[in-house]
Amino acid sequence: MSDIHEAHTALGDVAARTLSNATKTVPMLSTITPRWLTHLLHWVPVEAGIYRVNKVKNEANLAVDCSSLDEKILPQTFVDYEEWGREYRLNAVNTVLDVHTRVADLYSSPHNQTNEQLRLTIETIKERQESELINNAEYGLLNNVAPNFRIQPRNALGSPTPDDLDELIAKVWKEPAFFLAHPQAIAAFGREATRRGTPPPTVSLFGSQFITWRGIPLIPCDKVRVVNGKTSILLLRTGESRQGVVGLYQPNLTGELSMGLSVRFMGINHKAIASYLVSLYCSLAVLTEDALGVLENVNVGNYYDYK
Repeated sequence: MSDIHEAHTALGDVAARTLSNATKTVPMLSTITPRWLTHLLHWVPVEAGIYRVNKVKNEANLAVDCSSLDEKILPQTFVDYEEWGREYRLNAVNTVLDVHTRVADLYSSPHNQTNEQLRLTIETIKERQESELINNAEYGLLNNVAPNFRIQPRNALGSPTPDDLDELIAKVWKEPAFFLAHPQAIAAFGREATRRGTPPPTVSLFGSQFITWRGIPLIPCDKVRVVNGKTSILLLRTGESRQGVVGLYQPNLTGELSMGLSVRFMGINHKAIASYLVSLYCSLAVLTEDALGVLENVNVGNYYDYK
């Protein structure tokens, strides 16, 4: 019988690893999402941090006539404006990032510590930006839907049905761009549509697959919160030329890295800690009431047994 304790005849794995380098990834952050909303919005640069939406006061009383062969007197009219439109001010999402210079100097290979700290901080700020675009008390989508454009599910259980989304489309019927909903709400709608024999088709956007209804994609976003099993489904028209929903940002910032985002070096203190101010300026405006609708109190917990 061979001796199981006989000496190795070649270098072992454990010892060999002392001379090898492991391939290391950059730090992963599970809270990062695709942030489809910020990709799909049309963004408007704002001077001095203020965006004013002007409207017509007498839009229902504008008089026009179709010309005929007689010589009747043509109507006279004029377009009046509201004296002071609603003003949207840019909000700042910011933080101060601290990085010890010793850490940055000694431990930046293969990945630069300062760059990775900034990358993860910026990702977190952008996640907060998307949340504010939806939930902010002043300018968030959910808090800026006009009363006439809020509807409730027709189903007694509150499940989102094709009829509900059709009614939402009937509200926002002028060039609707996309639905926005929590992934659980989209799954709940998929169950209701499949149960009725009308499984939603899919479309490819940005290299990803989305289900659609009446040709309009349902965009998932976990910032449309689910509370006690209830959530909302939004429908938007986007773009300034379409009198829709637009995102707002401040251009030409000092230390600008991307649209509305800046990083500024603040100096090094007596503890050898370097500080960076990371700021993102943004807001959102709904140009007309019929650019935004919502299906409220959507139940995401209704399931079926398929036989």
